Amino acid sequence: MLPDLSSLRIAASDLNGRMRGKRLPADFMRKVENGAVRMPLSVLNVDIWGADIDDNPLVFETGDRDGYMQPTGRGAVPMPWLSDDAYLMPATMLKEDQTPFEGDPRRALERVLERYTAKGWEVRAAAEMEFYLVDDSGETPVQVKNPRTGRPLVGANILSLAELDAFEPFFNSLYRACDMMDIPAQTAISEVGTGQFEIDINHREAMEAADNAWLFKTMVKGIARQHNMAATFMPKPFAGDAGTGLHVHFSVVDADGNNVFDDGSEEGNDTLLHAVAGCLEAMRASTLVFAPHGPSYDRIVPGEHAPISVCWGYENRTAAIRIPAGPPAGRRIEHRIAGGDTNIYLHLAAVLGAAIDGIERKATPPAPITGNAYEGEHPELVTNWNDAIDLFENDPLIAQIFHPRLIENLVMTKRQELRLLADIPPEDHWMTYLETV
Repeated sequence: MLPDLSSLRIAASDLNGRMRGKRLPADFMRKVENGAVRMPLSVLNVDIWGADIDDNPLVFETGDRDGYMQPTGRGAVPMPWLSDDAYLMPATMLKEDQTPFEGDPRRALERVLERYTAKGWEVRAAAEMEFYLVDDSGETPVQVKNPRTGRPLVGANILSLAELDAFEPFFNSLYRACDMMDIPAQTAISEVGTGQFEIDINHREAMEAADNAWLFKTMVKGIARQHNMAATFMPKPFAGDAGTGLHVHFSVVDADGNNVFDDGSEEGNDTLLHAVAGCLEAMRASTLVFAPHGPSYDRIVPGEHAPISVCWGYENRTAAIRIPAGPPAGRRIEHRIAGGDTNIYLHLAAVLGAAIDGIERKATPPAPITGNAYEGEHPELVTNWNDAIDLFENDPLIAQIFHPRLIENLVMTKRQELRLLADIPPEDHWMTYLETV
């Protein structure tokens, strides 16, 4: 049942992770509950500016057909940065015949999770959400001011309690909003960048974890505006400062709740190794998912904190894949590649799809690295947006993970964005990306 409210939105994720949907009057409440709200399928396949894709078959070959927005089952969640009675109904898209729309990024993750379900397994995932707080009140964004002193922050302040305390009103509002929206936010830390912070969102079933991360992005931007700041997940909002990542952790449990990666050792079992191998083998071809925008590639450079080498290791944060220490029953994989601008549904689909593919093929990974991954000889991520688009379109491993419709839609979207962004001076890219990613 929907709560008593006067302001309701229903929204699904487009390919860039942006919310697309409608604001609805009170007499639409029953239609929302019955999943009968219509919206063009093509709206999930628009560019970062919200424009239709040129020659999009969803528009021109089918007459821009409607689909149905189907609530996900989470129910309406409050939007406390708007008002006390503003709510959002998360949704997914169905076609006219009520079958899933394969261009929906949430559906892409659902398809991958079905492969785990067929084995009697459940994936549990968590996300580390890094973001910057910035002052965009002037002509260009600058480092955010310390709310206590009114002076701009200067320099990194890694794991500083004083810096967290200076922003206590913001974080108090953020945690209250998380509680209201049932987002299991855990620790908050100050990160490497000036005005950069991280919130960890606790492990949940993988689709719920993705929904939590998707909602969190919108929530933190809204809360920041309440406090006269902007929050951004841009991968590199300030040249020379730290990039923004989105790390995911995942484990897999069987029907009895046992971790399928656990054999009682610190290293994990063969299933873990097969999953690692699958992730590594699909990593370069998945670069477009992990770095979906032009400015994403400002982060993928040597010598930064962002891993660029396709390698793995135990308790090694310079590697793309890290196996954290801890009790064997909690053995998990941390995937450290993606920027903060990734679409979490596509991100988890790429990672978990690669992992299950490696498990099913019994793939063997190279030896784990020790020491600094930046100093070794390893394959590297694609560092060019155009090349990443081409590789995603044509690589057979991607075809094993994603539906052809989604591959086609994403490639068309990114080629249009690549073309249009070329006409915008780099110093103005923030106008496009500051709060859209």
